[in-house]
Amino acid sequence: MNTKTLTNELNADIKFGNSPIDYFILMKPRVMSLVVFTAFVGYFVGSFENFDRLNPILATIGIFAIAIGAGASGVLNQWYERDIDSIMERTKNRPIPSKKIDPSEALTFGIILSFISIIILGLAVNWFSSLLLAFTIIFYAVIYTVLLKRSTIQNIVIGGASGAFPPVIGYSLIDGNISLESLLLFGIIFLWTPPHFWALALLRQKEYKLANIPMLPVVHGEKTTRKYILYYVLLLLPFSMLPFALGYSSLIYLGTSVILGLEFLRRTHALIKVKNNSENKLFLFSITYLFLLFLSICLDKFYQNF
Repeated sequence: MNTKTLTNELNADIKFGNSPIDYFILMKPRVMSLVVFTAFVGYFVGSFENFDRLNPILATIGIFAIAIGAGASGVLNQWYERDIDSIMERTKNRPIPSKKIDPSEALTFGIILSFISIIILGLAVNWFSSLLLAFTIIFYAVIYTVLLKRSTIQNIVIGGASGAFPPVIGYSLIDGNISLESLLLFGIIFLWTPPHFWALALLRQKEYKLANIPMLPVVHGEKTTRKYILYYVLLLLPFSMLPFALGYSSLIYLGTSVILGLEFLRRTHALIKVKNNSENKLFLFSITYLFLLFLSICLDKFYQNF
């Protein structure tokens, strides 16, 4: 995508599509829901350390702004990757490749959402959180989407940082600071991301190859990918226990992390052995793993304080 093309699309006559649902789909609502959840967990964790500074109204506005920022990132991602999306079976029915939304509309929509989310968060909550959100949008839409995804097998490893920032931003909503505990949440998501997306890449490797995306199984094959998934799961399991080891959580969280971690490892072992449908099973479980692990963090905090 060159500068001339970008300028032409920004200057094009904008005639927004007829269906609001198409614009909502363009914002990647499933990704938004995960972002909102992890951001809320970050806020929930921070609330027990700064109870006297809680403001539910500002927190709601803050989580809303984070959701809009996540949606903006999704829009800009789909605008730039519209050529890829039109090739891949998984994405060919998205609003842009299916011609429900014009690329110029999507670009304008994404930019507007980005500014709205950043400004709302800065004016209503604090500018540190706003700066973190702006950095996250840029990281996903530019560093990952434009610079990394088509150029390196490390695209998911490095780019995964963008998906790990929401709990840090959520934590910062309270008083404009971050803590080691919020960074631990970042680290869990950061280490979780490669096995999650490499499992998907194993399922969709033919599509990625057709679209010329250097995902790990496309470049180095299935066997290497399965091994690297195992390596990251083995890193994730002890790291996920650090909140307990450092005194931030109790046995409730530790027990949950151990049980979920062992199940993650069991499913990864099935992947290594190339058992039937193991890639899809691991991919789906990875989502359940992250949800239950972060939910246990909230339940553990509630138990410790009430």
